[in-house]
Amino acid sequence: MRPTLLTICTLALLAGCATRPLPPPSAEGWQAMPLPGKALTRYEWTEKDGRPALEAQSERSASLWRKTLVPALPQVGEVGFSWWVQRLIPNASVADIDHDDAVARVIFGFDGDTGKLPLRTRMKFELAQTLTGEAPPYATLMYVWDSALPIGTVVIHPRSDRVRKIVVDSGPAELRQWRDHRRNLAADFRLAFGEEPGPLKSMAVMTDSDNNRASAHTWYGPVELK
Repeated sequence: MRPTLLTICTLALLAGCATRPLPPPSAEGWQAMPLPGKALTRYEWTEKDGRPALEAQSERSASLWRKTLVPALPQVGEVGFSWWVQRLIPNASVADIDHDDAVARVIFGFDGDTGKLPLRTRMKFELAQTLTGEAPPYATLMYVWDSALPIGTVVIHPRSDRVRKIVVDSGPAELRQWRDHRRNLAADFRLAFGEEPGPLKSMAVMTDSDNNRASAHTWYGPVELK
């Protein structure tokens, strides 16, 4: 007996449902955050090499997958995160404003007293709030995988010294495998900013390739505060 079209469609639908993993418990509260004027990176919950993962596919795009902490976390200690990167972006560098893309970023936003910041910085914050509808963090710390910069390099963003990046993976040697990281977030904040961290208000991941008009494919494991 030949299967009916309805039977075929039903089986295909069930197969699709069976192969799409449910978001893990750690996915609660995470959502897409667009950036003004940028195409969206596509994020989707899936599995990678037997691990629950967030898949990021960037095609000349830049956007975040973010979780806002309500209330903000008053103190921070260690953080664990992991990523799996398919390939690097040629010529990309988080130290070069014209080529500032990264195949993998884990980002933490901290609260603080913006009133003590220089007037120019406060004006930039006001502009960012106008464009996005929300005030930027007092300080943003990123862990990144760069194409060439040495591990341990601290990069101050050329357009805002309230954004700083620490290179924790570099070059192609560790591609196409899970890279697990455990960091002391408070100590890294002091290293990058030279001051004590304020309350942690958000965390995010981002894979971007817009500045180099390229593509990137990355998987993220859960970001876990210890």
